[in-house]
Amino acid sequence: MRRSGHETGVPELEPEVFDSAIVPIAMTAGRDHVLIYCNEAFRTLFGPRPLGVPAREAFGEPRAAPFLAMLDEVYQDRTARQVTSPRTTEGAARGDSGVRHFVYSCSPMVSRHGPGVLTVAIDTTAQVEAVQRAELLSEQRHQALQRYEALMSAVSQIVWLMQPTGEIEELVGGFQEYTGIPWRPMIDQQWLSAVHPHDRSRLVGSWREAADGAPSMFVCTFRMRTASGVYRHVQSRAVPIVRDGATVEWIGTTADVEDQWRNRLRERLRAKVAQVISANDVPQAFAAVTDAVVPDLTDVCAVFLLPPGGLHGTAGTLTATRIASTAREGLPSLPPMSNQPRQLGPVAQQVVDSRRPRLFTFAAGDPPTGVLPDLSMSWLREARATSITMVPIVIDTAVVAFAVAAGCADSPPPGPADLQMLGEVLHEVRDPLRQALELQRTRHTALTLQRALLAPTPRVPGAELAAQYQPASRTAEIGGDWYDSLLLPDGSLTLTIGDIAGHDLEAATSMSQLRSMLRVIAYDRSHLNTPAESLTRLDTVAEGLDIAPLVTAVHARLEQRPGGGWHAAWSNAGHPPPLLLPASGRPRFLEGDGPDLPLCVAPWMSRTTWHYELRPGDTLLLYTDGLIEVPGTDLTEGMAALAEHAEQARLRGLPLETLCERLLAAAADRRDDAAVIGFRPIAPGRVLSARLT
Repeated sequence: MRRSGHETGVPELEPEVFDSAIVPIAMTAGRDHVLIYCNEAFRTLFGPRPLGVPAREAFGEPRAAPFLAMLDEVYQDRTARQVTSPRTTEGAARGDSGVRHFVYSCSPMVSRHGPGVLTVAIDTTAQVEAVQRAELLSEQRHQALQRYEALMSAVSQIVWLMQPTGEIEELVGGFQEYTGIPWRPMIDQQWLSAVHPHDRSRLVGSWREAADGAPSMFVCTFRMRTASGVYRHVQSRAVPIVRDGATVEWIGTTADVEDQWRNRLRERLRAKVAQVISANDVPQAFAAVTDAVVPDLTDVCAVFLLPPGGLHGTAGTLTATRIASTAREGLPSLPPMSNQPRQLGPVAQQVVDSRRPRLFTFAAGDPPTGVLPDLSMSWLREARATSITMVPIVIDTAVVAFAVAAGCADSPPPGPADLQMLGEVLHEVRDPLRQALELQRTRHTALTLQRALLAPTPRVPGAELAAQYQPASRTAEIGGDWYDSLLLPDGSLTLTIGDIAGHDLEAATSMSQLRSMLRVIAYDRSHLNTPAESLTRLDTVAEGLDIAPLVTAVHARLEQRPGGGWHAAWSNAGHPPPLLLPASGRPRFLEGDGPDLPLCVAPWMSRTTWHYELRPGDTLLLYTDGLIEVPGTDLTEGMAALAEHAEQARLRGLPLETLCERLLAAAADRRDDAAVIGFRPIAPGRVLSARLT
């Protein structure tokens, strides 16, 4: 039965444990107080009572009314109550014992039937028959009742009774056998030495919180060293015995909960592994792995990625790149990530070759040399590491990486159960890691193909020319963005920027076809086409060959003028407008009356050619919408941001190529491809060597 609220964490009482109890005990469950149990002592005192019926039926005699009312009160506010003045069984459904006198208490409890009330009665007949003797007996039995109820509220394994001063009066159970520590009459530092170093302060703090002020139940789960030297999770629970407003003693238990703790940990780790499945790239996937095991299993965890295909460094030495790392709070800051491969020593080579984990234990802050790169070893010394565990990560029969877990700040080495759990986590994430690695390989192949389809910009006398392309940051697909520049025999130059709908191989193939056809059209010397005419001819061919569903593009032709200026003529087929950065003045978009229709929509529609005279120092930028589209914002906001970034770069006097790089860097986290091509006339007499991109 499910519990919630203040009942959560309260141990369930099993009725059968009271079968041999010498005191009469009854249990009820639910708001109707259904009688679910009464032991033989109870039936002897009160006579047989029917089980499974509400208390008002089981105790139908008139004298039972106060008892029924108390059941309601205890069940409602979950507060124990006692009746210390003697009651009599006269008028009740009597058994063979005749008229007897008794006192009783009602306490909230939880059984397998749900929340209910525990009733404990004590026969006080002797008190009535002999007053003086009865008063003493009543007090003794009342104290015994309190102690008995407190004991029943804890799960028993090692039971202890302690004075507020810390003196242990009673210790029942196998404490010495469990911990290997001889029984000591006082809680002191030697007792705490068996507690895991990282749990001691929390254990002491929990105890002080329970003992200070108004005493309350103490509950704490911590790791304790067993007689075998292995740490296991235990849970201590204790309740105060309060008499006349003062705590006179504590009664509690300590139980081994290692199996339950590991089951809960396994479920938490599986939930964290789901983050690996949703990772979009290899570093993010491995970072989710290290985050999953810290701090529950280890103090720090790092993953080192091996080169693909078993590549090695100089002289055949193994190299690896630290791709993810996580450390718990309180440890030194981890070294910053770097894409630089580091040489590994023979120990790592053995782990990779054998595909078996290795555990190294050593004095705090003194790890063995040659296990990890020097940078990692320096950090381990600073963090006072005491152990290193190296676990190979095998995917499809190949070791692709290895994880390194370390215990720090005087932590004891991990036990076999910890190593097994770490292996289970790495086993769980093999499939999502395989997907992340495959995605990385696919993305690399796609990017290589994409760049192969984009020709380098030519060197243009009298002008700077630069272009940059950046794939989408969260995709492994090939995009349809492209740029092109073509230097014609007469010295004029064509610039093109375009975007084809889709992110797949078909879009890339269509992009390559359109780019090639537009080059042929522009290079045709039999007829000098205006930019509008060139796009119209391209639109006709693309429609006839059914090359692409939708294409936007800006196609420009630039001709040099005397004095260093250039005449720019362009046509816009549904594409974002060119951005002009004048040598003096504010940037502006060359929008004209707006763009014409995109290609592959209505080839028969006429197109417009626009003109502008560029002066030396002016910058003309053609770009794709990946630079200006931000989810959740208006397109005009992205255009304004692009103009501002471009103007800041121009004012700093950056070369055109650097300016284009900066614009792409500002869009590094966008979810679409981005391309930009820029043109800048050079003043006469100025010599500039343009680098091919």
